[in-house]
Formats: sequence, structure tokens, C-alpha cells
Amino acid sequence: MPAWRQFDLRRAFNKTREGKCPEEGWSESTIELFLNELAVMDSNNFLGNCGVGEREGRVASSLVARRHYRLIHGIGRSGDIAAIQPKAAGSSLLNKLTNSVVLDILRLAGVRSVASCFVVPMATGMSLTLCFLTLRHRRPKARYIIWPRIDQKSCFKSMITAGFEPVVVENVLEGDELRTDMEAVERKIEELGAENILCVHSTTSCFAPRVPDRLEELAAVCAKHNIPHIVNNAYGVQSSKCMHLIQQGARVGRIDAFVQSLDKNFMVPVGGAIIAGFDESFIQEISKMYPGRASASPSLDVLITLLTLGANGYKKYLSERKEIYSFLAQELKSLASAHGERLLHTPHNPISLAMSLDGLQAESDKAVTQLGSMLFTRQVSGARVIPLGKEQTISGHTFRGFMSHSESYPCPYLNAASAVGITREDVTLCMKRLDKCLKALKKEGNAVKNGSPSNQEVATGE
Repeated sequence: MPAWRQFDLRRAFNKTREGKCPEEGWSESTIELFLNELAVMDSNNFLGNCGVGEREGRVASSLVARRHYRLIHGIGRSGDIAAIQPKAAGSSLLNKLTNSVVLDILRLAGVRSVASCFVVPMATGMSLTLCFLTLRHRRPKARYIIWPRIDQKSCFKSMITAGFEPVVVENVLEGDELRTDMEAVERKIEELGAENILCVHSTTSCFAPRVPDRLEELAAVCAKHNIPHIVNNAYGVQSSKCMHLIQQGARVGRIDAFVQSLDKNFMVPVGGAIIAGFDESFIQEISKMYPGRASASPSLDVLITLLTLGANGYKKYLSERKEIYSFLAQELKSLASAHGERLLHTPHNPISLAMSLDGLQAESDKAVTQLGSMLFTRQVSGARVIPLGKEQTISGHTFRGFMSHSESYPCPYLNAASAVGITREDVTLCMKRLDKCLKALKKEGNAVKNGSPSNQEVATGE
């Protein structure tokens, strides 16, 4: 092996010998050398390998082989996603290293006492389902999951898919914010009986005007009644406030596991999540519940990303996101005021913001939903327009006021979020296009009142 290559690899291994994310990011060439060294440890890449089994890491397309750095065997064994696979030592090492580096990042992001985690090749909803199925073995008589309402389909379906009955607890309105109704949660526990409840399923990251659940109080109630507590932390890793809530909840009460998305928090393709917790044995129990082997792609994606950024690079993204949140709030408040609307006061939500659309609703019944379609056609993605009174039935349960997290929120509104990776340019361009759309709709409304509608103006947004 050339001396320069030995040096690069030695530096790479030295920086990860404790399983931590390197402070400074690596160059692409160093990362590729590192991955190639892992790949040659897998049996499918051995010179002279003779495979006579049904799963030998054969790949017909060289493009596919290169895309996966020839790490073809995936991770885990048939009975444990975290187990070492003898014929895939490199892929197994990749898996162990990824889980260790991700654990380091969760601690860096604010959950200092997290004990264990693993990357699972499923998005957040199915990962929550895996947690619920694991709890089934601990609480075989339980059939209910207490769930403070969050209008996101995959959260609800994760419980249904696992075979449990969600008990929806409506939120309470405090000012503009929708917050956890702790009295209702306690009533449901008394009504159903703690032994019949699988867990409380709470949420941190969410769309305003809903704000993160009262995690500390929920954790204390769960500890008091000996009820497990699973937290949906979907895109909460990027928020120091969400991570602090989890840390505090575990300190004062009970949190058994918290689940977060890879794509939303680490800017990688959709398809993976992190299941983490404070009891290593329970997290291992969840990993052993996963049936069969699994794709290494999500682990590979997040490891490459974190080695590229380094801990300092990731912290820089988190800091910039927080700064742009303030910028977005300022710009949205100014725009709202200019159109006779207001920025809803949701100080407990650290990522998402909401602007009222009362004036738009007064123009016409269809103006609110029309704004949503106009923004979409103008390439403003991620902005959610929430009308009043929408109903949605999911697996037999009808949600009134769906998307607003409440049966009767007082006003229609528009959401915007400052998520990791957002830029000031994104905010500026969004505000410009939103302003044009609102002006066009107002002009259209005036034209309708005067008896001469101008559909062309609405279509062009001019």
C-alpha cells in the first residue's frame, strides 16, 4: 500500500477510534478510501471468492455496485439488525461505526444522557411501529395508545399498523398555541386503566400553531403510572429546544425511546430513521425485533454526510438554521402586517411559524385553498395553507379540522418552517412570491365584488 494512502487511512481510523464524529470534515478522497477499505473486508469482494449460496452479494450492474461502494450484503443477520455478519465484516463495521457516530451527534445536539441508538432502514412512521410492536411483548394485555393529536397521517397509521387503538387527546388552545391537555391525558389513564395502555405517544417537532408536547409533564405521568413513553422526534434533532425537552423528560420521568428521521435532520435521501433511548437493553430489544437483514444505504448515506461535515460542520448548520428562523419570523410578520394579517404567536415552536389568513378568507371561500395551489405552481414548496373545517377519515377515525391539529382552530393560516439547510435566499424568494400571490388574490376579490372577475390576474400572480 502506498505511504500516502496509509497515512490517510490511519488518520481516518484514528479520528473514529472512539466512535465519535470527527470535529472537522474529511475530504471526499479520504472518505472513499475509507469506504473502499471497508468494502474489501466483505466476502463478495474477495479475490478468488467462490460463492455457492443464495445470498452472495452478486450485483449485475456495475453502476449499482459503484453507487453502494460495493458494500452489497446490507447490515445485520436474519434475527438481529445489529448483529455481525461473518461474510460481511466491512458492512458490519460500517453499521457499528454509523450507530456510534450518530449517537455522538445526538449527544452533541442536546440529549446528553442518551445511552444507545441504531439506524433503521425505514422512515419515521414504520420505525414508530417497530417500537410499538416491541412493547407488545412487554405489555401483552395492552390495546390502547394515548396520543395527543398531531395531524400527520403517518403518526396515526403507525399505531394502527401495529394493531393498537389510538386514543386521540385533543389539544387545548392557549393564546394562538395548541398545547397538550394534561388533564385529559390523566383522565384517559384513569378511565382505561394503566395496564391496558401500551404507551403514551408524544411529539416534539410539529407544524405551528401546534407546539411540542409537554414532554416533562408527560414523562412524569408515565413514570407515576408505569406506562411506557415513545416520542416522535421526527425533525427535532435540528432544534436544541426539542432535544432539551427530551433530555429533561428523561431526567424527571420516563421516556423509553425517541425516533427521528434521517432525511429531515441530516439532509440525506428519504428511507431511514434513528431509534434512540436511555436504556440500552430496550433499544437492543427493538433492534432484535426487526425481521431479517436490512439495506445499508441509509447508514452509508448518513455516515458519508457526517464524515463530510464533521461535528463542527453540523453544528454550523444548526446555528444557521436558528438564525434564519428569526429572519423568517421577521419577514413573515412584516408581510402579514402589510396584508392586514398577523404572525401567530407560537413561541414554544422552534422550527415552524404560522401567519393568519382571516382577510383572505373574508374575500371568498375558495381564496385560501387557491393560495396553496398558486404557491405550488410558483415553486414555493413546503408552505402549507390550512383552511377551516376540513375533514379527513383515516382508518375509520374522522378528524375534524384536519391539518390544523384541532377540531375548531379560530382562523385559517399559512405555515412556513426554518429547517436545517434553509438559506436566506429561500426566505427572501418565498416572501416575494407570497406577496405577489396575496396581491393577486386581493385584486381578484375586488374584481368579483365589482362584477368583473379577472381570472388572468390570479393565474399569472401579477
